[in-house]
Amino acid sequence: MGGDAPVGACHHVPVPTSVTTRDSHAKGVGLGLALLSALAFGGSGVAAKPLIEAGLDPLHVVWLRVAGAALVMLPLAVRHRRLLRRRPVLLAGFGLFAVAGVQACYFAAISRIPVGVALLVEYLAPALVLGWVRFVQRRPVTRAAAVGVVLAVGGLACVVEVWSGLGFDALGLLLALGAACCQVGYFVLSDQGSDGEEAPDPLGVIAYGLLIGAAVLTVVARPWSMDWSVLTGSAEMDGTPVAAFLLLGWIVLVATVVAYITGVVSVRRLSPQVAGVVACLEAVIATVLAWILLGEHLSAPQIVGGAVVLTGAFIAQSSAPAKGSGKPVAGGGPERELSTPGRSA
Repeated sequence: MGGDAPVGACHHVPVPTSVTTRDSHAKGVGLGLALLSALAFGGSGVAAKPLIEAGLDPLHVVWLRVAGAALVMLPLAVRHRRLLRRRPVLLAGFGLFAVAGVQACYFAAISRIPVGVALLVEYLAPALVLGWVRFVQRRPVTRAAAVGVVLAVGGLACVVEVWSGLGFDALGLLLALGAACCQVGYFVLSDQGSDGEEAPDPLGVIAYGLLIGAAVLTVVARPWSMDWSVLTGSAEMDGTPVAAFLLLGWIVLVATVVAYITGVVSVRRLSPQVAGVVACLEAVIATVLAWILLGEHLSAPQIVGGAVVLTGAFIAQSSAPAKGSGKPVAGGGPERELSTPGRSA
């Protein structure tokens, strides 16, 4: 009563059991949603590849995915229509890079190389972001961040089997790398907002990104030339016929709409570090599903290399600098909330 308690003094304040129970429940729900999001994203390539092999052009599959998801997310776009005036550059960047660019490059890549390999190459994005920070922005990078980049590149060398002269289609690998570069473009663009500006609602950004991406892909993919009859037939998943419209429904509703929404909600319930670890499971899930459903087997060195890529990607991702922080990357500055980055799988 005679004055303020000293800063840092230990006060053992009892926490009601109901509060801790609610917190534990919220984290449990967040973890479950994050796992669901990783599963949904990871299954997109497995569902898309049979459609491509059945006769659809990769760009047409991308257009169907993005346009269908944009239609479902249209009510959210109407709700957040002020974003068009407040953050037009961010929305355009998300639509061009994180939606149209990433999806087009990724789906084109899986038409030429295994799904797991394409996604692991795309996981170079966090390492490439650090390269941008260090060599373009000339900001310091910590040793841990550099180790993450080295691990990601070294693991990728195992995945693509450099000792055998790149055992996969070179154009397919370049397309997967293009998907990674498109993600870098969005990460860099999302860092351009002014300090202190209120972060836009991620669901609104996703909704408008899908709409803009659909508009761009309509011009590029020219869906009016698509063989629509493929969607009325069936596609084969490792010899098993599956109705094409069911595969398309999975891609649109589950691998895009559900995946994005559950991913955004889970990030709000979990710490960025935990969410980042769970997000890395996307590549693992995609590889396992491709192995089971498509018969795409990876060798032991490729599996080990994939694990190294994910480890390096996680280190690099967790080392992203806080905006406005003068500290080195991963130096421990304040965290900044960003919109959910583009996901491909």
